[in-house]
Amino acid sequence: MSKIKAHLDNIVLSHTVFALPFSYIGAILASGGMPTGREFFWITLAMVGARSAAMALNNCIDLKYDKLQPRFANRPMVTGAVKPWEAILLTLASLGLFVWAAANLHPLCLQLAPLAILPLVIYPYMKRFSWTCHLVLGLALSIAPIGSWVAIRGDLTMPIILLGLAVGVWIASFDAIYGCQDVAFDKKNGLHSMPVHFGIPRTLLICKVMHMLSIIGFFLVGQLMNMHGIYYAGVILAGFVLIYQHSIVTPTDFRLVTQAYFMRNGLVSIALLVFTVISILA
Repeated sequence: MSKIKAHLDNIVLSHTVFALPFSYIGAILASGGMPTGREFFWITLAMVGARSAAMALNNCIDLKYDKLQPRFANRPMVTGAVKPWEAILLTLASLGLFVWAAANLHPLCLQLAPLAILPLVIYPYMKRFSWTCHLVLGLALSIAPIGSWVAIRGDLTMPIILLGLAVGVWIASFDAIYGCQDVAFDKKNGLHSMPVHFGIPRTLLICKVMHMLSIIGFFLVGQLMNMHGIYYAGVILAGFVLIYQHSIVTPTDFRLVTQAYFMRNGLVSIALLVFTVISILA
């Protein structure tokens, strides 16, 4: 049981709250109602597989740097609770689960699976080369709603592309804020990020603009999909969460960028999912 817990901690299963709700939103919008139980089942397995593979691979590739970062001293791979070969094995098994799930959804899903996997594999290496690493993470997360839409409809239209972009900008901005804590470490180890490239004050300003664009994107999705007015209550709530998150961070004080801060961002996706469901059922 301790080994299982170590692997769950290694892939930070609780952080599924960021992507899975948006995946369900994509499925609900594609269906114009509630998807079937079968569709929900395979979409959930695909999400769990893709995300588990991404996290296990990322922690394995970054282990060299994680061992040098005091903030990550208790991570399972740093402590040795999870061995590199175990993480690689979990990555392969999770990718297998993702492909299996894709094969049980719309035929286009299996054809596009390599494109979905690509940003998951590229992201761990991006900090070594470019400050756009946050944008690649955003691209990886944007696939959650887009993939679920394709899983049901087998096409791409403007509303789901816009939702994917809004999700990608949202998570990229948050990741950049989180990275502001590591500027000194990143500079010392030759790593790249928005805070390293632009400086912390400018990065926080850019993130505010990005989050504003994200909320505008969520609003426009509602317009294009002719959503019930209740949907916009979720967008407004998500906006207030982001305003609060920005209000407790300054260029010189990141004490409140904790696990609670991290999880609070999950309220954005949960709020939008809840109000999307209510809107569809209204």
